[in-house]
Amino acid sequence: MNPIVASIIDTPLFVGMSGLELNAVSAFLEPRRYARGDIICRRGDPGTEMFIVRTGSVASLAVDRDGNDRQLYEFGPGRFFGEMSIIENEPRSATCIAVEATELLVLEGLDFFRLVWEHPMIGSRMLSSMAHVMAGWLDEASGFLHDLVRWGETARKRAVTDELSGLFNRRFIEEASRSRFSRNSTEAPVCSALMLDLDRFHTLNERYGTQAGDSIISAAGVAFGKLVRDGDVAARLAGDEFAFFMPDAGPEEALAAAERIRAETESLFFDLRATAGSELNRVVLSASIGVASSPGDATDPDGLFAAADRALFKAKESGRNRVARFAG
Repeated sequence: MNPIVASIIDTPLFVGMSGLELNAVSAFLEPRRYARGDIICRRGDPGTEMFIVRTGSVASLAVDRDGNDRQLYEFGPGRFFGEMSIIENEPRSATCIAVEATELLVLEGLDFFRLVWEHPMIGSRMLSSMAHVMAGWLDEASGFLHDLVRWGETARKRAVTDELSGLFNRRFIEEASRSRFSRNSTEAPVCSALMLDLDRFHTLNERYGTQAGDSIISAAGVAFGKLVRDGDVAARLAGDEFAFFMPDAGPEEALAAAERIRAETESLFFDLRATAGSELNRVVLSASIGVASSPGDATDPDGLFAAADRALFKAKESGRNRVARFAG
């Protein structure tokens, strides 16, 4: 048996997983050793890794209301920590120190999201186990972690989605595109990216208010989510900026998808009031979309989205409510 699988098979985080699933997880885990007193992570550091104790033990220290360090937990073999910073994309809330010679299995944040993307059942089971185990820790802490632990069964969704639009978030689409490119070490894969702006959204937001603007973003998110293929990623980046990643889609397929999205956007309308008691105005949406494809337009994910963004600029400069392809 794989030695890493042998050491995690009975841990609460991986309970109920099959041998194949455990082998898939083990490929992402890096063994790392610490001497007694070594600091594993500091409070306030960026949270880019989570840890599973293989041997030894780790103390978790946080600051109490008087400003003093207080030991929250001592993590023994099979326990895990650091997952909140990955899930919430927030700095570390505690300092963790090796109590004795300790070996940890380390899961990088990037690899965590690859697991969620490439093996959704594994990701779902891990997060369910996290929520169950952490419920017990909350009882042990007698409320001390009330402000530190703020997630439960919806953790997986909140980690990867934009709340207002219901689509994926920027972090997820970036990880998904990087994962797709990383699988092809010798040549860039066939895939496409779309960048979309809602036309004159800022003017609408200023005239009708942020509540109306939020309603527009929410409705657009619902519409966009229904138009993508299985395996595609639709995401809201910020404000009225959206992006789409289409694995295995060439230029023609991407252009056709962009035109469907543009036409669907044009079918959305809202009856809005500029001020309370004023007349209703019918507002019809439109969108400008830029399209770029790999390997023709770019050979890495950052270059692909940059090319799509330049094509988006061209669509807006050409009069908006249209699709433009990257032209070099």
